[in-house]
Amino acid sequence: MQSAARTTDTEETRKVSTAARGSNQSGVRAYNERLVLSLIRQSGPMPKAEIARMTGLSAQTVSVIMRALEKEGLLRKGEPVRGRVGQPSVPMGLNQDGAFFLGLKVGRQSAELVLIDFLGKIRLCTQLAYRLPTPGGILTFANQAISRVFEQLPEAHGARIAGLGIALPFRLWDWADQRDNAATELADWRNRDIASEIGRSWDIPVFLCNDASAACGAELVFGQQDTPRDFLYFFIGFFAGGGLVLDKTLYTGKTGNAAALGSMPIVSETGKLRQLVDVASLETLESMLLEHDLDRDAIWADPDHWLLPPHILNSWLDQAANGLAQAVLASTCLIDFQCVLIDGWMPTEVRAELVRRTKLRLNDISVPGVEFPEIQEGTIGSNARSLGAASLPLSERFLVDRKAFLKG
Repeated sequence: MQSAARTTDTEETRKVSTAARGSNQSGVRAYNERLVLSLIRQSGPMPKAEIARMTGLSAQTVSVIMRALEKEGLLRKGEPVRGRVGQPSVPMGLNQDGAFFLGLKVGRQSAELVLIDFLGKIRLCTQLAYRLPTPGGILTFANQAISRVFEQLPEAHGARIAGLGIALPFRLWDWADQRDNAATELADWRNRDIASEIGRSWDIPVFLCNDASAACGAELVFGQQDTPRDFLYFFIGFFAGGGLVLDKTLYTGKTGNAAALGSMPIVSETGKLRQLVDVASLETLESMLLEHDLDRDAIWADPDHWLLPPHILNSWLDQAANGLAQAVLASTCLIDFQCVLIDGWMPTEVRAELVRRTKLRLNDISVPGVEFPEIQEGTIGSNARSLGAASLPLSERFLVDRKAFLKG
């Protein structure tokens, strides 16, 4: 859940989080390397001549960069493409095994550690379910899961793990309520820096990001490349949260908690002032199931397949869409978004219906002087937070904008 800020970027974490790729990490060449890698990631394999044309770099400069990246194992040659005249062109693409990245998602009910390759494909995944997340439990799970990753990977691949990203809801102690009697168990998060603690155990850089912002980052890095330069993002999980992209960069604010959409005030269908998290989260849907003596696992067992009574699902969709429409309206009054994306832990057909109802509800709202953005489905799905966590070291080390996923 997005909530008020928690500053965890201590000096020690900064030291952990700024490991470099040797001498190639600084200067113009480093930027040009990132530029080439970012272009190929966005557009797919392409020949050197096309890269030179699109980047404005000289053919000689591009040749030097491509040879270096190929030697480093980050790029590989494709099959030659013969044209009508001249020599065949050889497209260069990302090497799937060129680099690997770890992503740790800490959720309200479970933690997940994934290993992704250079193309963003999940290669290994380990999960842990719990009643509540505690720093000690997360630390033990993370270290054991990372150890298993290194044990299962070939040594050469293990040496190519470029870092660990952590997607963590900030101010976890605010989750405590009387139902869980969880105040004592969650209070320990106030004084723990999980990124630094994990970083001390492993010789890799570690990055930390709010979980909903990390999910938004996954959409930015791995989603469709025709996404507008500015967009607002909602992720519906146990809690509802969000992310903000401005000029193709994930904006997280000075404390890392920008776009705290779950905390946004809205008016419920009964006229009561509430927060978006109270009506659009899956916790709300779970409570509706429990009120009817139904199994909560109907939504948590598999995000791709829900078997829910239609009247309960429809009721939740209506109130969630009403809350989302109000949040979109309030946000649009501040920033003129081109697009709003809605994603979450849910089947694609439920996501599509939630988007449809949000559009309808937004159309019912009449506000002079405001042009509503386009409402679309997100493209990543239930793995967005884990993939977003793993995208943190990828972005820091290999993409053009080094600050795209860092606080501030």
